[in-house]
Amino acid sequence: MRAMEHDLFGDATLPATQSLGEGAVLLRGRALREESSLLRSLADVIDAAPLRHMVTSRGFRMSVGMTNCGDLGWISDRRGYRYTPLDPQSARAWPKLPPAFLALAAEAAAEAGFAGFTPDACLVNRYAAGARLSLHQDKDERDFAQPIVSVSLGLPADFLFGGCERSDPAQRIRLTHGDIVVWGGPDRLRYHGVAPLEEGVHAALGPFRVNLTFRRAG
Repeated sequence: MRAMEHDLFGDATLPATQSLGEGAVLLRGRALREESSLLRSLADVIDAAPLRHMVTSRGFRMSVGMTNCGDLGWISDRRGYRYTPLDPQSARAWPKLPPAFLALAAEAAAEAGFAGFTPDACLVNRYAAGARLSLHQDKDERDFAQPIVSVSLGLPADFLFGGCERSDPAQRIRLTHGDIVVWGGPDRLRYHGVAPLEEGVHAALGPFRVNLTFRRAG
């Protein structure tokens, strides 16, 4: 079982900012400045809209637990992938985007070169050991001029960052607690995914990894 990584002091041998492409940037440890407020807000969101395992259009159960906050929430069911203003599980509006989430997403986007980003959706993914996310594009949004901001919390994971064609080779990037990846512009529709999560225990999130993905969906 792997212990937590990069949580308190990070790895001083790695650059704080790493280019992953023409419009893609890794901001190592950037979310650690707001760790406490992020974790409190995360707990509030999950309490209001509990995590669930959605199914694909072909009826397969996703290995990742999911929920949303914001004006719109991403869902998957036998009808396909889409954004909705209401949580289908409760028929109520999704929880509002917490101020800590909004501020971090906007600041990280600006640091990556995408000023003025205001998300209206945040997909919350929780990974347990063995959970994975296959290579896919984020293409259910209306405006591809807006970037994607992805925040990693909890256990480390291998982020797969491919090209604009599914057959393109993918980089394998180790993400740890507090790392943020931002991609947009010419990299906005690059395929990406997460390799199966390794077992471990994180000081704040136990045996889980949580990913917050901010988007401008509407």
